[in-house]
Amino acid sequence: MRVLIAPDKFKGSLSAREVTAAIASGLARFPGFLIDSCPVTDGGEGFADALSTRRETVEEIQDPLGRPVMAGCGWLDETVAVIETSDASGLNRLTAAERNPWEASTFGTGQLILHAACAGAERVLVGLGGSATNDAGAGAAAALGWQFLTSDGEPMDPRPSNFLAIERIEPPEDDTLPAIIAACDVNNPLLGPFGASRIYARQKGADDRMIGHLETALDHFAGLVAEQLGFDFRLLPGAGAAGGLGYGLATFCRAALQPGFPLICSALRLEERIAASDLVITGEGRLDAQSLFGKAPVEVARLARKHGKPSALICGQVESGSDAAAESFDIIIALDALEPSHELCIANAAPLVAAAAAKIAEWSRRNVR
Repeated sequence: MRVLIAPDKFKGSLSAREVTAAIASGLARFPGFLIDSCPVTDGGEGFADALSTRRETVEEIQDPLGRPVMAGCGWLDETVAVIETSDASGLNRLTAAERNPWEASTFGTGQLILHAACAGAERVLVGLGGSATNDAGAGAAAALGWQFLTSDGEPMDPRPSNFLAIERIEPPEDDTLPAIIAACDVNNPLLGPFGASRIYARQKGADDRMIGHLETALDHFAGLVAEQLGFDFRLLPGAGAAGGLGYGLATFCRAALQPGFPLICSALRLEERIAASDLVITGEGRLDAQSLFGKAPVEVARLARKHGKPSALICGQVESGSDAAAESFDIIIALDALEPSHELCIANAAPLVAAAAAKIAEWSRRNVR
């Protein structure tokens, strides 16, 4: 039986490559499986790994709270740079106690874009996913030379906590940039019930009160942009990705927003490999209602169904309200059904994924022809 293993990461425990290896080890307990390994991403962590032929380290890049860190810039070839928002501005840069989207900034992501431009990139692919931010890309714009001023002309650090004090926006003297393609892992708008703040800020450390303040701050900021710059991308699909970085890149960098998964799909010849398989196994840390908004495992399952191939999902947990997403798969194995302790699930993620893969192998022998 030909099995394509195409999972995303398990955030906080395993990379997509590590999940792939764990699934393969579980299948290896059974004879007769021919494995094709193809870790995937939807624009978040792993985006640069999936597309880059080489990586370089860039020093003195700011993390979400402004601390200097080293971050990566990938290159597809000599003219196309590949950047992950999560590398400079990601949740992985912060401890749980440090998560605070009211103060977090995408400035470091803007620094990486500037680095790529100065290094000769003619096109920059930016993966929008895994951010710790909710600043509508204002921090990235500041790194690229945009100024955000009070009514008295005083410069403001454009974090959400300062948005209501901003009254003027000034472009850089030279705003020439390479063509930028923002690969979105979700298709949410900037504002509203399905926007950046209300859907994603909670996992970045916001409570109900902060979410309300974030929505007000972003609405004020976007209103200024529309009034002073003549751009209004609030409703653009993907504008809410990475805490509104999709909106910011479209506004300040003239970026084209594209779903991240099709870019990866094309680069990895994923559809061709699905068509050649008998079974597709994918995975992610959590299946929830957000999984329908362009997340990689559901997109993998849709392609499998298009080609008449059964699909299996291994995930850390299945959240309530995820019924529509769950219908995409023929079988789902959740790790918390194998190990109820959340802490042990994270600590022993790899062997649990392997055990889940073994269960899928047993299922496939009865159900896949």
